[in-house]
Amino acid sequence: MEIVYQPYIDPEFQSLLDRIHPPRICIDNDAFHDCTLVKVDSANRHGILLEMVQVLTDLDLVISKSYVSSDGGWLMDVFHVTDHLGNKVIDETLILYIQQALSDPRRRGGEIPKELQTCLKRDVKPCHVSTEHTALEITGRDRPGLMSEISAALYELRCHVTAAVAWTHNTRVACIIHIEDGLMGGPIMASKKLAQVHEKLESVVEAHHESGERWSIRLTAPAAGRTHTERRLHQLMYADRDYKQCQGCDGSCRQWNGCTNTHVTIEACREKGYSVVNIRCRDRTKLLFDTVCALTDMQYVVFHAAISSKGTMADQEYFIRRQDGCSLNTQSERQKLAQCLIAAIERRESHGLRLDICTQNKMGLLSDVTRVFRENGLSITRVEIGTQAERATGTFYVTDASGHEADLRTVELVRQEIGGSVLRVYRSPNGTSRASSSSTSRNSSGEVEERAKFSLGNLLWSQLERFSENFGFIKS
Repeated sequence: MEIVYQPYIDPEFQSLLDRIHPPRICIDNDAFHDCTLVKVDSANRHGILLEMVQVLTDLDLVISKSYVSSDGGWLMDVFHVTDHLGNKVIDETLILYIQQALSDPRRRGGEIPKELQTCLKRDVKPCHVSTEHTALEITGRDRPGLMSEISAALYELRCHVTAAVAWTHNTRVACIIHIEDGLMGGPIMASKKLAQVHEKLESVVEAHHESGERWSIRLTAPAAGRTHTERRLHQLMYADRDYKQCQGCDGSCRQWNGCTNTHVTIEACREKGYSVVNIRCRDRTKLLFDTVCALTDMQYVVFHAAISSKGTMADQEYFIRRQDGCSLNTQSERQKLAQCLIAAIERRESHGLRLDICTQNKMGLLSDVTRVFRENGLSITRVEIGTQAERATGTFYVTDASGHEADLRTVELVRQEIGGSVLRVYRSPNGTSRASSSSTSRNSSGEVEERAKFSLGNLLWSQLERFSENFGFIKS
């Protein structure tokens, strides 16, 4: 059994550099009519770009463009953002929170304040960094009914699920479940109870695995330095090697534009010692977070980047080196990075019919809902559920047991059994598209027009030079 107690690191020590050179944040609503500019000028360190992106995406803000420059010990990031409806960020409470979160690393990844949730008109969602509950991490082979069996085992042991997030990809599954003592409340600290939970779940997960097949179960005690939940999911799936089967477009389409598959190319910029990563794929929410997360956790440093979306497609270009200062020298290293980037992009893609639940929070809720899915032959491909006081909300993506689109008559039976006022059905199964500040350009024949390959050299420096002259106070 692996029970992990993370060491305590004084946050004052971690933020020393930020306090010596505090970031300058400018939120500008005057530069463009259709988006808000968030500009950050700060001392540079490994992982800070991911933290900036994480702050914005945790607020459900959409990043349509971004420019990054961080050569030397300083960085300057520019983000074009809107809310999820495509509107500019004008609420003073939200603007103030963004400024404070980007300026103070101790605020990044924490729970969104209740007053800000009201301002955002958002439902309850899992806290991305919980310091109050025991965290359960599970990876293994995906199969129909697995989430139902896990949640039923937790209910049997009188563990209350306060939040759960699970992704499936390439026949593998990773989930993080926050639990508390269902009788006493609070995190589970008794070693005997923890051992019971581990042993019970071990039998559930191991039951359908063949000898030698990978799987893992890990219980983590509450800690101040716990990793952001979605970043941790990426780390779990990477450690489980879900990227092994990933293949992007093989180039047979002979063009980037017009092909909706994921394209990843990695080339050398020998004059500057960089490796240049170009990605073109379908646009969706949190795409930038997922890509930067993969690069950061694989110990690559982003020196310059340019990100842009147009219509349903997004282009990303990164100038990177390994953390030891070297570029990617071998074909095997480049191939692995390309596979890992494709995997990071694919993991969050929503496959299946989306079902939203909103009901009263109670112990065993996740077990009850997933049992109904299992009994009606539905398989869960992705789940996100959270609780707050007496309320629980969540989103499930489901298919039939074979991975095909779920029959709507079966879904209607499920909805009636769970409760029509509790479960809402969205009949648009693919959630990869999102609001964007630009629209797809088409010619008279209806085909997507050919576009020149997005290039950092042609765009980044002129944009950064113009923006750097305008750093100042908030404009709203």
